[in-house]
Amino acid sequence: MTDTFQSPDPLLAEITGPTPGQRLRRRVFGHQGLIFGASVLGLLVLVAIFAPLLAPHDPYAQDLMNRMKPPVFLDGTWDHPLGTDHLGRDYLSRLIYGARVSLLIGTVAALISGTIGTIIGVSAGYFGGRVDAVATFLINVRLALPVVLVALAVVALLGGSLQVVICVLGLLLWDRFAVVMRTSTLQVRKRDYVTAARAIGASTTRVILSEIMPNIVNNLIVVITLEMAHAILLEAVLSFLGLGVQPPTPSWGLMVSEGKNMMLFEPWLVLIPGAILFVLVLAINLLGDGLRDVTAPESRG
Repeated sequence: MTDTFQSPDPLLAEITGPTPGQRLRRRVFGHQGLIFGASVLGLLVLVAIFAPLLAPHDPYAQDLMNRMKPPVFLDGTWDHPLGTDHLGRDYLSRLIYGARVSLLIGTVAALISGTIGTIIGVSAGYFGGRVDAVATFLINVRLALPVVLVALAVVALLGGSLQVVICVLGLLLWDRFAVVMRTSTLQVRKRDYVTAARAIGASTTRVILSEIMPNIVNNLIVVITLEMAHAILLEAVLSFLGLGVQPPTPSWGLMVSEGKNMMLFEPWLVLIPGAILFVLVLAINLLGDGLRDVTAPESRG
């Protein structure tokens, strides 16, 4: 019995070109910013998840006999690789647990604001008329309110806590989502495939979810990453001013605030959490830019 299996014709493969999966892999692995951002963010997510296993000490444990120990690169000891703070708490352990706070606030706040802004923006762009007028009015009202001042006022009234900070930021950062989604929907709703879907009797929900959202999702991804980084920075600002996450909860912004009084004598107290915060925000922005480039319709051909 003869073997009927035949290997693929290389000439045919050359004519047909790479498959969509191969093109996607080339775009992903050929984008250095995307790889760097995803790697750093993934590493920090793993650090946050496995914080109890990675932290060498209890981040809340105080030891006044070992306060203000320098990090190991400034003649410190490996018992506290990044030194200790003014209460003798291990700085590395607090940094590791602080990743949980920053990622939780950034992710949840971006999801809340993204849901609100996407609903408002897509509704305004698709329906137009009075819906668009009401949405534009709400966007203008929101843009007239300074985010930091409103957040400071609300947190000062309600008290600083993790839950309050997440809710306040989630309810304040939806305006960019609404503006971008409205503009993107206005551009897409006039396309032929949207008109064809309406002509065959597709419901409004089906048209929005099946025809419009897949073609504007790349813009949504970019805004989500931008607002996630924005929320993380705002949490750091609020914690720095004493109105965000309250001690002794580990927070990078709070660590900067606690170290500012010793900044001239022990600058590493401010530089270490500030550098980690910078790296996290940079990684999120690079990841968003990379995902936008990879998922853009003009890149799929």
